[in-house]
Amino acid sequence: QVQLVESGGGVVQAGGSLRLSCIASGRTFSSYDVGWFRQAPGKEREFVAAITWSGGVTDYSDFVKGRFTISRDNAKKTVNLQMNSLKPEDTAVYYCAARLGNPRASLGAGTYDYWGQGTQVTVSS
Repeated sequence: QVQLVESGGGVVQAGGSLRLSCIASGRTFSSYDVGWFRQAPGKEREFVAAITWSGGVTDYSDFVKGRFTISRDNAKKTVNLQMNSLKPEDTAVYYCAARLGNPRASLGAGTYDYWGQGTQVTVSS
């Protein structure tokens, strides 16, 4: 019902910045949660940040808090992830994901049902 497409990945040097975008299409709802996850080769997928579509409530992984900012544009059905002060350990495939919002669940926990194809972020040292 929901299709997600990520863009904005690339190669940057440590300390640089990238801005990722996630565009939603199909049957979307204002009550959705939208999150960013990342997975490096040989490592587990991990939560990065998420936002509620309607209220704009955000949550961040401790690994990126203070460096990354998630935001949304409801009219464009787009969620952005501004990544600053990038580190080599940020290198991963970044995925956008969505789910129906659950007011009793933290944004960084639980299951996300819809996923994009991912976009590669590479940070060189």
